[in-house]
Amino acid sequence: MEPSIDPGTADAAAGPLTAPRLREAVAAVIGADPESLQGDQNLVLLGLGSLEMMRLVNQWRRLGLRIPFQDLAAQPTLDAWWQRIDAAQRSASHAADGEVGR
Repeated sequence: MEPSIDPGTADAAAGPLTAPRLREAVAAVIGADPESLQGDQNLVLLGLGSLEMMRLVNQWRRLGLRIPFQDLAAQPTLDAWWQRIDAAQRSASHAADGEVGR
């Protein structure tokens, strides 16, 4: 399943999810210092469980970001997650640009 963003539900006040915000969100969930997290570390081995992952997915859905839980679970690293999130945000941005041109 391809990740996407639903522009109709995006929280404009929160703005797009950034790599530092992703790191901070994950660190808060597992009780770690954001600076201590490496991009290639397995987040499950650091204490991130499936319930916490689902909470993050739901939090991001409220921002309009649609990343399937199974995609995150398959590659539980900040680097892999950021690639998916960034691609979804770029895709939504291009789709919104196309809507404006109509």
